[in-house]
Amino acid sequence: MKIVSVNVGLPREVTWKGKTVSTGIFKAPVSDRVMVRSLNLDGDGQADLTVHGGVDKAVYVYPFEHYDYWRDELPNTELTLGNFGENFTTTGMREEDLNIGDRFQIGDVELMVSQPRMPCYKLGIRFGRPDMVKRFPASRRTGFYFRVLQEGEVGVGDTLELVSRDENNITVADITQLYINAEGNPELLHRAAQLEALPKSWRNYFQR
Repeated sequence: MKIVSVNVGLPREVTWKGKTVSTGIFKAPVSDRVMVRSLNLDGDGQADLTVHGGVDKAVYVYPFEHYDYWRDELPNTELTLGNFGENFTTTGMREEDLNIGDRFQIGDVELMVSQPRMPCYKLGIRFGRPDMVKRFPASRRTGFYFRVLQEGEVGVGDTLELVSRDENNITVADITQLYINAEGNPELLHRAAQLEALPKSWRNYFQR
């Protein structure tokens, strides 16, 4: 499990459907080592903090392996690392293999898997196509967020070491599946609603 790209970007204003919108989804790779902090990476930022950022969405990760899928799905779209707004582009970390609550270490940095990414309309802005908001979760290739337990520096080529597995065995992919069809697996729904490693907003959603 390795980081193949570290991507950051500050909010910018863009025109979308005739309106000016502020968004932080435009990320670009950086070559220097970057400080990972409890709310984001140095040089990175989010525009709307009511739905983006925060301790449960401090670092967004997207598997490099998914890029081939999207190149087939979007043949006329140029895809570069960071295209999905991710902070880390990684190899060896798929949603179906990671439990919510799994803990990883990169040098001194300690991270915990917190939740999948459910996109807002700004992903559509990034790709210039509104249908990405629906296509992204439907693909099950959502990526996931890390909560930062210990701050420190990271860089391209760093290895992520698994420190501990969450014993509840509810994967990132499981949470996405429940979001799409909560009634399809009542037993898993009940377990997810009680999963302490999952952010409270998700648990409240599943409890409802």
